[in-house]
Amino acid sequence: MRVLLTGNRGYIGVEMVPALRAAGHEVVGMDIGLFEACDFSSAPDPIETLPVDLRDVTAGDLEGFDAVAHFGALSNDPLGDINADLTYDINLHASVRLAEAAKAAGVERFVFASSCSLYGAGGDDYLDETADFFPQTPYGESKVRVEQELSKLADDSFSPCYLRNATAYGVSRRLRADIVVNSLVGHAVTTGKVLLMSDGSPWRPLVHIGDIIGATVACLAAPRDAMHNEAFNVGRNGENYQIRTVAEMVRDTVPDCELAFADGASSDTRDYKVDFTKIETKLPGFESQWTLQQGIEELYRAYTGAGLNEADWTGPRYYRLPTVMGLVDTGVLDKDLRRV
Repeated sequence: MRVLLTGNRGYIGVEMVPALRAAGHEVVGMDIGLFEACDFSSAPDPIETLPVDLRDVTAGDLEGFDAVAHFGALSNDPLGDINADLTYDINLHASVRLAEAAKAAGVERFVFASSCSLYGAGGDDYLDETADFFPQTPYGESKVRVEQELSKLADDSFSPCYLRNATAYGVSRRLRADIVVNSLVGHAVTTGKVLLMSDGSPWRPLVHIGDIIGATVACLAAPRDAMHNEAFNVGRNGENYQIRTVAEMVRDTVPDCELAFADGASSDTRDYKVDFTKIETKLPGFESQWTLQQGIEELYRAYTGAGLNEADWTGPRYYRLPTVMGLVDTGVLDKDLRRV
C-alpha cells in the first residue's frame, strides 16, 4: 500500500515511518518541517517528503496513494491557544480539505489522528466511543468537528477511521517535553523534582506512542468493514490515572527525586476516564504493547543515556510552543504560521 503520512517530521510521525515500512508499505511524508531543530539523540529516517502546507493541499498532491494517515496538526492546547482561528484553519478546515482531496484523488482509506480530548470533562464514568463530547479547548473542538465532517464523506469508495488517541507519552527522535508523562520524568531526571503543573487530581487516559502507531498500522491492514467510518479510543484498559498517581510512579522510578508543585498549580477542567474495550476487541491486529510503568522506565533510560541536563530540558528544543514562536520571531514563519 502506498501511504501518505502527514506530520511525518513530528513527535509521532518520525517513529511511524519505520513501523509503516516494516508493515510493507511505501511511505511518503507531507510536512513543512517546523521541528527540524528538535532532534533528540538521533535524526529521523530519510524519507521523501512533500513540503506542502496542509492548507494548500490539492487532489493532485494525493494522486497514486492508497491511504492517508493524517497526523499533521497544531499539536497541543498551548499551540492552539496562540490563535483559535489558526487552530480551526489548520486542524479543522485544512484536515477536511485534505480528506476531500484524498477522496477526489481516489484514495480509499483515511486514518485520522483524533484525540480523547474531545471528551473534555467526562465525570466519573468510563467513556466509550458513544459518549457525548465536551471539549474544553479549540484543539479538542477541532477534533470533534473533523470527525463529523469526515463521516459525511464516507461511502463505498472512501473509508475514514478516527483514532481517538489518549494522552501520548514515550521516547521519540523528535521528543516532546510538553506532554505530561514525558514532562514529569524529564523534570525528575534533570532537577530532582517531579513537577506537577496542576493539583494532581484530574484523571487522564495515557498511551505510549508505540500503541498509537500500532493502531494506525492495524487500521491500514484491517478488513474494510472493521474500520470503515469507525472511531476507536486508542489506549489500554487499566491505563487511566490521576496525575498525582503518575507523579508518584515517576518519583518511585527515578532515584533521589521528590514531588513538587509549579507556581500557580491548580485544578484542570480536562478530567476524564476512557474505556478501550472496542479497540481491544473490534480492531483486528491491534494489541497494546505498553504500560505506563514500562513507559516511565523507557523515558528514564533514554534521558539519562542521553545525558539530558536542566539547561536542555528548560530550553525551547523540546517544547512546541517556544519552538514555533521562535520561528515567528526570527521571520521564518509569518503570523499565520506560513513559511516566509
